[in-house]
Amino acid sequence: MIDILPIRTQTTTASRLSQVNLSQLEFGKVFADHMFVVDFVNGEWQEPQIVPYGDMAVSPANSALHYGQAIFEGMKAYHQADGGVALFRPLDNWARLNASAERMCMPTIPEELFMQGLRELIKLDAAWVPTEPGSALYIRPFMFGTDGLLGVRPSDTYRFMIITCPVGLYFSKPLRVRFEQKYVRSAEGGAGYAKNAGNYGAAMYPTKVAQNEGYNQLIWTDASQHQYVEESGTMNAIFVMDGKVVTPALSTSILDGITRRSVLELARDMGMTVEERKVGSREVMDALAAGKLQEAFGVGTAATIAPIATIGYEGHDYDLPATDSNAFSKRVAAALDAIRTGEGADVHNWMVRV
Repeated sequence: MIDILPIRTQTTTASRLSQVNLSQLEFGKVFADHMFVVDFVNGEWQEPQIVPYGDMAVSPANSALHYGQAIFEGMKAYHQADGGVALFRPLDNWARLNASAERMCMPTIPEELFMQGLRELIKLDAAWVPTEPGSALYIRPFMFGTDGLLGVRPSDTYRFMIITCPVGLYFSKPLRVRFEQKYVRSAEGGAGYAKNAGNYGAAMYPTKVAQNEGYNQLIWTDASQHQYVEESGTMNAIFVMDGKVVTPALSTSILDGITRRSVLELARDMGMTVEERKVGSREVMDALAAGKLQEAFGVGTAATIAPIATIGYEGHDYDLPATDSNAFSKRVAAALDAIRTGEGADVHNWMVRV
């Protein structure tokens, strides 16, 4: 089925919005009143619906729990300067979700099903979009296998859902990170470019080890040599070296971040040289020692821009130079904020009104 008009909607009789302080939010712990749900059965997407947010029943033999067929996206809706609400690059998230689905042997989502479900859900819960600077409504589309069967094969049935939560700033201060040179997040030929749940579960132990050592996150390196930068925690990594914006080139082990794409496009708009290539850990540290590493930061939907203050390498910590208001990371963060809130020109047509 493709024609999804109308979406059957059951509105809550007990909104929780009045109990929430939207100016003081802990990331990912408070959820809006409704969620979008549609099941895939007999080779077709069934009737979609919007229902009150709540728990759901799954079989103890649920195939996603046992064999990891689960994928997700992360995106945001923003309060606009004129009082409206707009989504940031939603079609990019839809395309990436489908790329993840194909890699995990799952059905793809038709564009109209994804976009109309998203729009209707955000319209219904528009009052949950916070207005504080740096805040947004975080949107989590996800899909998982629903067969109740123990057998190592793709599920025949699936559920696609969208839930939302109001969020503030993800990181409150610049990060302490270190190069990870033992464990890996993903390997070439694996599923690192897909947003499947297993990538994140496997990263938790080495991240916890680093956090116990006083770091906020890791800079992941390649699986074969542990020499080349992959990602920074759950974000893409970007460096400003010798006045150039440098970032690892995309591969099957690196997620094609939508914030990454946006930052690189804005860098080119600003007239900066952008290099997408292999970036060695030794190159980064040599540039820092020579005074040529001006900035390092992570980029992603949750944090947007997360400046790095300290890098750990081979047992020693190295502080990066302090940045001022003219730093690229601060200028690009301000440019993104202006576009997302409707206060700046959206020359790339990234925003979609709901």
